[in-house]
Amino acid sequence: MSVITTSAPPLPVRGEHTRHAVSPMLHRLAAERATGVLLRESGSLYLSDGEVVHAESPRSPGLDVLLSAGGVLDTDGWREAVDTAGAKLRVGRFLVDSGRVAKGTLELCHAGALFDAAYFVLGPSSAPARFRYGAAHWLGPIRPVPVAAITREALRRRDLLHRIWPDAAADDAPLMRAVGLSSPPVPIRQGAVLDQINGFRTAADISLTLGRPTFHTLVAVRRLAAAGLISPAPPHPSRTPPAPDAPPGTAVPAPGPTAPTPAAPPTPATALYATPCAAPHPGAYGAPDGLPGGSPAGTATVPGPTPPEPADAPGPTPPYPDPNPVPVPAPPWPLVTADPDIALLQRLRDALEAL
Repeated sequence: MSVITTSAPPLPVRGEHTRHAVSPMLHRLAAERATGVLLRESGSLYLSDGEVVHAESPRSPGLDVLLSAGGVLDTDGWREAVDTAGAKLRVGRFLVDSGRVAKGTLELCHAGALFDAAYFVLGPSSAPARFRYGAAHWLGPIRPVPVAAITREALRRRDLLHRIWPDAAADDAPLMRAVGLSSPPVPIRQGAVLDQINGFRTAADISLTLGRPTFHTLVAVRRLAAAGLISPAPPHPSRTPPAPDAPPGTAVPAPGPTAPTPAAPPTPATALYATPCAAPHPGAYGAPDGLPGGSPAGTATVPGPTPPEPADAPGPTPPYPDPNPVPVPAPPWPLVTADPDIALLQRLRDALEAL
């Protein structure tokens, strides 16, 4: 009997697979010619018949910002187009048909906004992606872009930034200028970005202010960081407003996760003590007239520490004055004693007092 053996298929190389497949789900959707929206951590991609027709990311300026910055369409004209044709999903077609924007200009600006947003949408993500079938964007199709072109351009841009400056810490963090260095002459586009750096703005904030794609700003940021002119700003410590001063005589509770429980009002048995948590000393009250342990009948004794007694004290002494002192009776007078010496002293004193 003959045995037929076949060689095992080659194992995929993880580095090459990761390099050429930015989003495996996106390629599967393109293969099945799906229509809908791909939702990822940094934005969304709108597909129509497996091609990308629009991209959105909070880190990238929208099409309206690019049109307004280029002087093509003002804010009122964009709002009118959205209000008029947004419900019909034909805002782009309305801008062209109404003569507000030329077709070539709209396609060029839309391609710039699409590739810029897609770069961030297809970036590294720690959250799972979701796809919603049938969803469409209100802008409408302008010029669809194949998925292969989107992923290829995203990888090219990532490699370009890495060659300029491999540290990506300045891409998302607030930026600050280098301290103690005079700025050397820089190109105009880098100078425009450098003028916007104030220790609080990020690259996305600067792009929105300048009205340019964020990737173009990142190129300038990486080059400025490579030249040592800028760096990520350190995190600002959270400032907690100081608590108002408490009025005199008010107890300030210690800080903690929960508010302290207010103390109960003193009972009649403890109202006279200097320390409200101290318990009455054993023997302060007569045991025959009270409960076992020295408390008067009907009065609850609060448990607490007993104050230390001095070393030379003859016995336990209460740490508080007796509110109802018992008068001590005086000894009988004249003193009657059988001691002759004491009787002699008594007679001498009486004789002296009679003089």
